[in-house]
Amino acid sequence: MTYKSETSAVPAIVLSDGNLIPQLGFGVFQVPADDVFPVVTAALEAGYRSIDTAAIYGNEEGTGRAIREFGLPRDEVYVTTKVWNEHQGFDSTLRAFDASMDRLGLDYLDLYLIHWPIAMADKYVDTFRALQALKAQGRVRSIGVSNFTVANLERIIGETGETPAVNQIELHPRLAQRELREFHAAHAIATEAWSPLGQGTLLDDKTIMSIANELGRTPAQVIIRWHLQLGNIVIPKSVTPSRIKANFEVFGFELSKQQMDAIDALDNGGRVGPDPDTFSIGA
Repeated sequence: MTYKSETSAVPAIVLSDGNLIPQLGFGVFQVPADDVFPVVTAALEAGYRSIDTAAIYGNEEGTGRAIREFGLPRDEVYVTTKVWNEHQGFDSTLRAFDASMDRLGLDYLDLYLIHWPIAMADKYVDTFRALQALKAQGRVRSIGVSNFTVANLERIIGETGETPAVNQIELHPRLAQRELREFHAAHAIATEAWSPLGQGTLLDDKTIMSIANELGRTPAQVIIRWHLQLGNIVIPKSVTPSRIKANFEVFGFELSKQQMDAIDALDNGGRVGPDPDTFSIGA
């Protein structure tokens, strides 16, 4: 379910816990620590009100400083960060959260995610219990996961009694994740797409370019619009102010069913990131 804010052009998704998350946010993956302050500032100036970072990105400090110094009321900026693999486990997750909050310089977090399941380490259930404790303390509004498979989700729901509000996954036209999105829909888990543009590999795709030419839009705008019409939360990243602004200008047009179907047909299961079943860096 979406909710249209009166103060932002961005629709909000209503999470299973009743909290709202902007459907379009800004990601800072691979933005160097020295560059993140002006990049996040440019995103906020463009109108983004949701910023997604992670401990492993090494840029939480600059991200938090940009949010604080921009001067918006705290409740008008939605902030997400993630616990890294080596810090999984109940007590170590609580310590990692404190460290992230110190770097961000914020009093509470809107969304805290487990970055990867790392099934071989067998710690993600205890890690999620730590997230539950943080939510119970009021330090985190919503809790979720990232890169979790159906099997990972079934286990966490079964063993903790709580369904993650969000699963942030690699998702773009070449990896549409239909089965996982169907599971999410059946369990009221919001789908959030990282690498929504396929790390730029889709911007010169002939189908995408053709639709962009038809509509007088950029290829990136077409792909972001595809995500929005699917109901995904989407967090594109750029370090170029003009592209940051252009990627936000996706609410003045719609894709037709024929155009959506043409983009859907690009799905070939091709990942640009690691496979969650085998990824183990930092475990």
